[in-house]
Amino acid sequence: MSFRFATPWILTLVILIPALLAARYLWLSRRTKPATMQFSSTRLAMGISRSWRIAWRPILVLMRLAAIALALIALARPQIVQGQETITGEGVEITLALDISGSMASLDFEPQNRLQASKQVISDFIAERPYDKIGLVIFAHEAFSQSPLTLDHNMVTRSMDQVELAGDLGLDDGTAIGLGIANAANMLSNSDAESKIVILLTDGVNNAGQIDPLTAAEAAKALGIKVYTIGAGKPGQVPVPVQSFLGGNQIVYQESILDEATLQQVADITGGMYFRAEDTSGLKAVYDEINDMEKSQVEVQVFNRYHELAGYLLVPAVFIFLAEAVLRNTTFRKIP
Repeated sequence: MSFRFATPWILTLVILIPALLAARYLWLSRRTKPATMQFSSTRLAMGISRSWRIAWRPILVLMRLAAIALALIALARPQIVQGQETITGEGVEITLALDISGSMASLDFEPQNRLQASKQVISDFIAERPYDKIGLVIFAHEAFSQSPLTLDHNMVTRSMDQVELAGDLGLDDGTAIGLGIANAANMLSNSDAESKIVILLTDGVNNAGQIDPLTAAEAAKALGIKVYTIGAGKPGQVPVPVQSFLGGNQIVYQESILDEATLQQVADITGGMYFRAEDTSGLKAVYDEINDMEKSQVEVQVFNRYHELAGYLLVPAVFIFLAEAVLRNTTFRKIP
């Protein structure tokens, strides 16, 4: 529901109101004539109280201007717009699997670390998929369902905001890629959607969990699930913050190790694709490409219902105008 003016340009005429006040003042000042009778003293007029009719007579001008203002606003046609969407077709169901192992703290995705950059890019991706059910899985030494499949993307985004590195969450470190795939695929196992995909992002090598990534990929394929894999990180030495013995963090350079061969195989088995992202802009480009490839098969029709509010302004405008006319010719009538 929203508010608008159908003909907003009419509101510019409201500036005529102060112009009318100024014109009236000039007209009255020029209309004033010098006195034709002279008194030797003003004492005769002293002590005469000012009539309330004279004191309150300027209210007539204010009433007329208020009526004009209300009429102009009414002519601008204020409306309450109630929109209703009719959606036909079917969206894609997506599970996002995100690596939260310690290596995701690497600072090669400046000015953020890998995890923070990934969270921001994924949140933007979620915002681009309004008609898809989306779920979130995180994994380190184990895999966890952070958010179930849902159309409530605000909930998914809030869950994403709460994601931290495994160590900060009190979890064991490691990279269980196989468990991440298996958990994400399990979230989609009961789905009837024609298109079901997993988008897995990691920066390491499978070194934890009881399920091999290729075994998990075969299981996903059997369920009709396509897995897109993303390898994050620059090759070679990358800066990583580590806790020093003296307290606080210091930056050291460590080798960035990524099992691209396994990620490529997982994607090939399930009919997905493998991508490599070496910085934040590259990661955004990857999610944009997946967004373009996996279009939702939906048709949206929007119907707007307009509730006119002009009548609520015209009625008091007419009432004020009539009241002003009656008062001008009765209570505040001038005697020529």
